[in-house]
Amino acid sequence: MQTSTRIRAAAVAALFGLLAVLAGPGATEAGAAEPDTTVGDLTGFSADGPVYHLKAGTAEARVSFVSAETFRIELAPDGTFSDPAGDDIVLPQGTPPHTRWKERSDRYELSTADVTLRAYKSPLRFALYRADGSQVWSEAKGLSWNGEKTTQTLARGADEQFYGAGMQNGRGNTSHRDKTVEVGVDYNWDDGGHPNSVPFYLSSAGYGVFRNTYAPNTYAFTDPVTTSAEEKRFDAYYFAGDSAKDVIGQYTKLTGKPFLPPMYGMEIGDADCYLHNANRGERHTLDALEVADGYLEHDMPNGWMLVNDGYGCGHEDLAETAKGLQDRDMQLGLWTQDGIDKIADQVKAGQRVAKLDVAWIGAGYKFALDGCKDAYKGIEDNSDARGFTYAPESWSGAQRCGVQWSGDQYGTWDYIRWQIPTYAGATMSGLAYTTGDVDGIFGGSAKTYTRDLQWKMFLGTTMTMDGWAASDKQPYRYGEPYTTINRDYLKLKESLLPYQYSYAHEATKSGVGMVRPLVLEYPDDPKAATDAAKYEFMSGEDFLVAPVYQDSTERDGIYLPKGTWTDYWSGRTYQGPVTLDDYSAPLDTLPLFVKGGASVPMWPGIRSYKDRTAGSPLAWDIYPQGRSSFTLYEDDGVTRQHRDGKYATQRADVDAPVRGAGDVTVRIGASEGKFTGKQSERPYEFTVHTGSAPSAVELGGKLPRLASAAAFKAAKQGWWYDRDDRGGVVKIKTAPLSTGKKFSVKLKDTSAVGGRHAAAGAVVSVPSGQEVGAGAAGTVAVDVTAGRADVTGAEVGLDVPEGWQVARTAKVDRIPAGTTRRVEVSVTPAKDAAAGEVRITALVRYRSAGESRTATQRFAAGVMPPPPTGEAWASDLVWLKSTNGYGPAERDRSNGESGASDGHPLTLAGKTYEKGIGTHADSDIEVYLGGRCTAFTADAGIDDEINGYGEVAFSVEADGKVLWTSPKVTGASATVPVDVKLDAARHVHLKVTDTNGSRTGDHGDWAAARFSCS
Repeated sequence: MQTSTRIRAAAVAALFGLLAVLAGPGATEAGAAEPDTTVGDLTGFSADGPVYHLKAGTAEARVSFVSAETFRIELAPDGTFSDPAGDDIVLPQGTPPHTRWKERSDRYELSTADVTLRAYKSPLRFALYRADGSQVWSEAKGLSWNGEKTTQTLARGADEQFYGAGMQNGRGNTSHRDKTVEVGVDYNWDDGGHPNSVPFYLSSAGYGVFRNTYAPNTYAFTDPVTTSAEEKRFDAYYFAGDSAKDVIGQYTKLTGKPFLPPMYGMEIGDADCYLHNANRGERHTLDALEVADGYLEHDMPNGWMLVNDGYGCGHEDLAETAKGLQDRDMQLGLWTQDGIDKIADQVKAGQRVAKLDVAWIGAGYKFALDGCKDAYKGIEDNSDARGFTYAPESWSGAQRCGVQWSGDQYGTWDYIRWQIPTYAGATMSGLAYTTGDVDGIFGGSAKTYTRDLQWKMFLGTTMTMDGWAASDKQPYRYGEPYTTINRDYLKLKESLLPYQYSYAHEATKSGVGMVRPLVLEYPDDPKAATDAAKYEFMSGEDFLVAPVYQDSTERDGIYLPKGTWTDYWSGRTYQGPVTLDDYSAPLDTLPLFVKGGASVPMWPGIRSYKDRTAGSPLAWDIYPQGRSSFTLYEDDGVTRQHRDGKYATQRADVDAPVRGAGDVTVRIGASEGKFTGKQSERPYEFTVHTGSAPSAVELGGKLPRLASAAAFKAAKQGWWYDRDDRGGVVKIKTAPLSTGKKFSVKLKDTSAVGGRHAAAGAVVSVPSGQEVGAGAAGTVAVDVTAGRADVTGAEVGLDVPEGWQVARTAKVDRIPAGTTRRVEVSVTPAKDAAAGEVRITALVRYRSAGESRTATQRFAAGVMPPPPTGEAWASDLVWLKSTNGYGPAERDRSNGESGASDGHPLTLAGKTYEKGIGTHADSDIEVYLGGRCTAFTADAGIDDEINGYGEVAFSVEADGKVLWTSPKVTGASATVPVDVKLDAARHVHLKVTDTNGSRTGDHGDWAAARFSCS
């Protein structure tokens, strides 16, 4: 029977011990029973500056104003106030606002310039109003309590939506309306868990609530809304704001703005145990340098390495290891499993990253928060570096000292799926840096690793962890094409560091992280709060990311809100709101869209931020539409000097047509401010996505127009219109210019993004499921659809892998407006082309509406292996697809653990088989038969090693049809004979499906699995 328990018994005891501490002081003892009591009529009122006391019998409430829009309500059922959190979470807030109060017949009104809190007399009940008289929220009944919890009950608005509660795995970026959300420790790091809880939520009605407590909370966003904390006291701060961003800003002003990570902290990190690793054999801490060399040899970015990440893993030779990593442009990190008492010496030896777990720094959220603060402070007190920590199971306030990561998970497609809403949703609670290990720490595969890494490059921080999987998980371990794809995305993140770092700085002011749910940017869009936008997010204001979370080369259900959106890879523009289905997403293609008006600062061509020199260029990737701007933030990237004002900002403003033809002007302001290492001058590069060639480009005078990519590369200054790059891009480079002076670049007679006649542009699409054979001549179909004008002189070509051959470009004289023409292009893959998915790009050059244009489309084609002949064992064939419920499917062995070939002999009903396939439900093995086979035979059942456990069903599917399904099979069932006629099937899937929902012991064997072929 398979188990997937990571945590050793001692660790479990540490994690779950002293749970009473988690509730914090004031929690009721277990077993206590007390009926609910609701606060009664007001019996006394007094005012003391911005603090007001309201008595209701023995109970007393206290209202304290913090700012014009922030205030605190406390309730002591016995009249005695307590404050278990003290000054742990809430920071000093300075001088309180001027307040005033007024008594009316039924209530007291407590007011600032911006809000009025009404305290009704009979019974005592609160309601909040803005200065204009509009209601923000109101209690449906007074505060109530019993021996276990204290509850507030609020009326719910007809369309009111709710967000927050910290990191809620699998949810949070869409509305919590009609859902109950738990806020508290559960150590559930899977879908449905809630690590890194935050007792804060916000409402679309323009307010937020923070419960100032360490006690667990439960928020039921039903009608009415009931929010409770497991303590016999009530303590909540309220924020009234103009927007969700405003509310998050007020909450993080109270509990702490997010910290600014060092630049290396925003690069990918790598973690493993390098001292006496039980999973890897005898190793030493200095062996980490060999892995660091692997990143360099494969030209891959890596910012830091955690060298003792494993239970019981120690470390040695720290100073030498730290120096070796620094020589490789990386920093040393340590896991604090032994606490943080020695952090001063470790930091002096070179440690710059601290990874924390609650279990090793004490039980309860106070200890977790103290550990975060102490580790952060330990780094800063003993070096000139910024504090940088990672932690799971944190609490409010941790955003000011660390990254919150979602715990230890398996590398599966489902893991990718539920993490997408997790991190975007956490931003709604002021958590600016949330992440998960690339492809988890258990299991995983080359495909899931690559797909997971792609989208996590658009998070602020992330890491890969190696020691618990069957093999190491560095991004270069899987071979091609995975290594190249991973390198490309790692370098894309590296080039985007100026953009991402600018948002990191913004978060220190606004409290709003870069990774955002759509509803945060589009609060008036009725779909943004729904499942229509659940599996996508915004990275800053300009990038919309829609990760692929299935083993597929297409993505459905991509929702683009109002505005113009440009496909990052093809340059195709879309007008939102629109939902895209069948989006072509080969393995190397993350569905990624850029908002019209975006100006994205980039560092081109670097592997590490330290590759930057005094003469390195700053590149701007611009999607011109209307008036837009972006402010670049720069500092030294490592030290704390920015806190003393040593940083610089530089603003880019773009003026362009809203749509269609016109001039585009890019104004780069002077860089304002100073810091160590600031460039006094630098060259600039611009990539302007116009879709139409300008007549001239001016910088002072006219810049020279260059005729080719080679000429552009060789020139020190000039411009070139590349019609084949993403629908048509103007590329501009300048000689070094003073950063202290502003300048303008003007593109004459060009257009907004999409071209002068965007609606006239042609669209390229490709039918899915196209297949070619290695070394065999075949064809690929490409569909060209004309826009609102005829397409003429279309030339259809293919960009194919090295070693492939393509016949001459196919030509089409005319495609009438609004019609589609399918063109077949002859292609011959290389003889040694590996079976499986390969990316091809269709490129169509054409004329429309008086312009020469180019349209491109990436797509996946399947390279098929030679079909089998004679009697062919299924375990000897190439598997086009091999998904498995636990670890890899095994050839000629039963399903094992997470490694390849670690299973046992196949055994069914006492009989041992030399050939066959061992799987774990749910599994799917796909083979290519090419119509050459007539029958499939096997003996099916659950392997004897399970000793009667398990319950599954077997099925054989061919070309989309189910040919055979077994009855329910258990570990005690007799072997099921399989004899299926195939009727010239091309693709066959052998599936094993769990039938009772437990997935325990579901070891399904296809013993003696064989195809009979001609």
